[in-house]
Amino acid sequence: MNPEERVVVFTRDDCHLCVEALEVVARVCDDLGEAWRTTDVDASEELRARYGDHVPVVEVDGVQQAFWRVDEARLRRSLTA
Repeated sequence: MNPEERVVVFTRDDCHLCVEALEVVARVCDDLGEAWRTTDVDASEELRARYGDHVPVVEVDGVQQAFWRVDEARLRRSLTA
């Protein structure tokens, strides 16, 4: 992970909750000037086993902040704390 990318969103294709999560993460990170990236859980057997059907998963600084739904206020607090 690039140290500048504090936020990682674990997603998979054809996931409507992932689309919603990406919108929230993009909005918050753009507002706060934070770098972020996505990782496809289906690209790795390890990630698929780890996250299963709990995608999307959002991590900030390597700590899980949310799965399925992203709370915008919580994400903002995590990034500004």
